[in-house]
Amino acid sequence: MNVLVTGASGYVGGRLVPRLLEAGHSVRCVVRNARRLEGRFPSAGIVEGDVFDESSMHRACTGIDTAYYLIHSMSDSRDFSERDREAAAIFGKAAREAGVSRIVYLGGLGSDKPDLSHHLRSRHEVGNVLRESGVPVVEFRAAMIIGSGSISFEMMRYLAERLPVMIAPRWVTTRSQPIAVRDVLSYLVAALDLPATESAIYEIGGADVMTYREMMLRYAALRNLKRRVVVVPFFTPRLSSYWVHLVTPVPARLAQPLILGLRNEVVVRDDAAKRDFPAIVPMGFDAAVLRALDRYRATGPETTWFDAFDLRKLPAEFFGVREGMLIDRRERVSSASADDVATVFTQLGGKRGWLYGDWLWRLRGLLDRLVGGIGMRRGRRSATDLRLGDAVDFWRVDAYEPGHMLRLRAEMKVPGKAWLEFEAHPIASGKTQFTQTAFFEPRGLFGLIYWYAVAPFHGAIFGNMASRIASQAEIPA
Repeated sequence: MNVLVTGASGYVGGRLVPRLLEAGHSVRCVVRNARRLEGRFPSAGIVEGDVFDESSMHRACTGIDTAYYLIHSMSDSRDFSERDREAAAIFGKAAREAGVSRIVYLGGLGSDKPDLSHHLRSRHEVGNVLRESGVPVVEFRAAMIIGSGSISFEMMRYLAERLPVMIAPRWVTTRSQPIAVRDVLSYLVAALDLPATESAIYEIGGADVMTYREMMLRYAALRNLKRRVVVVPFFTPRLSSYWVHLVTPVPARLAQPLILGLRNEVVVRDDAAKRDFPAIVPMGFDAAVLRALDRYRATGPETTWFDAFDLRKLPAEFFGVREGMLIDRRERVSSASADDVATVFTQLGGKRGWLYGDWLWRLRGLLDRLVGGIGMRRGRRSATDLRLGDAVDFWRVDAYEPGHMLRLRAEMKVPGKAWLEFEAHPIASGKTQFTQTAFFEPRGLFGLIYWYAVAPFHGAIFGNMASRIASQAEIPA
């Protein structure tokens, strides 16, 4: 089937495209800037287009059987709903005129009552506008999507990780039916098997119905964190959004519409999805969270957590937070080939050392031994050869693509989980773009304190190590 995916650079779209390709469909992605998807989906077609430009949408829809509409605004402004309706009308018209047989749209749960939040109401209106185009629409309505990179899940994660005692507004007692991103993707792909004759709305949710308070406490329990939630009556949505802005990396302008939506009960009341998609049995909250936190799963058809956010969007020098991860990213350009750069970073550790500050690395190993860790005594199996699963001092080879990428997972004692990733990509004039990224998933508040306490050392070690890898690769063998 010829399939179009809008929003392919977004959270759900970025995970949907590989699923569709694996199922054997011909996929075309439409994005405003094609460079955002460069090299991400090699088997998919990439076209540039703006959803507010009717001619570009018509070109994108030409020759398409089914189009996925995964575009929506995240804003606290009052005009976002008008813009969403306008975009949906333009896309629906272009799809009808291009002969698209069906549109699949992902919206939000919630009953159409007068107190429905502005944000959720806009989601429903977009579905209505798409249906008014005359093209059959399969609309899925979901509550919180649980997955690494989902903004609503990340907001909950940050609050539970960072605050031993959470002062929360009354909306935390509202019931919700969260769903794993894996199950959302299963529904979206399965929609292609439905007859493209009439429109349908499916409410989808996971196996558990819980309040937001229960979700935060359950998340904390799964992370072995002791947390308390104290509900107070004076937190307005605006005040709550500023609090979230202060405590988490989620800005107030994104937090406020999410919080306003949390006041509405979002529970599946129509079992049509269960009847029409009997093969899909959504998982429960615990399983969904554990899967979202499974940082070791680095293979498979779905995007992994490393792909949930596109590192290419980050500056060459970046120190900050993305999707629950603390990140230190360094980028260098070397005149050496990608193979030569990869040769250097795949031979790090052991007797060769780490190219900069070896005494600091040995000191870290000694401290690790003192607290019962393995230290750096393991070295490495071979000075030049490397295999998946090899030990490299106090790291383990977690992913390895010869000549291109190496990801090491930390096995020293740290209050969280840590990775160190190296990548080499050929660029123009025979040069290589080398990227070195340290990832740290802190466990609780102490993990956060630990990261910032060692940040000055990381600044010296990681920055100089990246420079020396790039320069050493340029030295003739």
